[in-house]
Amino acid sequence: MSNYIKISLGIFLALAASRFIPHPPNFTSLLALGFYVPALMGRKFLPALIFSFVITDFFIGFHGTTLFTWGSILFIGLISKYFTSSIQTRIFGSLMGACIFFIVTNFGVWSLGSYGYTFDGFLLCYTLAIPFFTYSVISTFIFASVIETIYKIKFVKTYIKRGI
Repeated sequence: MSNYIKISLGIFLALAASRFIPHPPNFTSLLALGFYVPALMGRKFLPALIFSFVITDFFIGFHGTTLFTWGSILFIGLISKYFTSSIQTRIFGSLMGACIFFIVTNFGVWSLGSYGYTFDGFLLCYTLAIPFFTYSVISTFIFASVIETIYKIKFVKTYIKRGI
């Protein structure tokens, strides 16, 4: 089995676990994975990431904002390469990804019309989503920290193994 397939399967398992294991609303590793997978492993893994969303959404259920969700993850993955220079920029980039997800997906919710196509409806839609955004930011920070720790340990082990 090729490395690409093995890594893609790992991405799927991490994403599926995060979606299927009970959790508070929006408290998942999805946004951190959406940022870190392409940032650390390359954009070539974006299709595996999006395909993982498609498969899990098949079981969870599709909704009116599914394309906004997938689109925001794709956008976060595409811009992640600009935030790879240091741990600080990567964590900042992942948190910016949470902001992008909030803006894009809630625009999708508002565009469905349930809040009305008014400025007041627009503001209400985003205001009511703030608690979910809070969970997104906290979980993204926690999972980004976990990923950074794993990345750092692997990096250090590689240098120790090489005797550098």
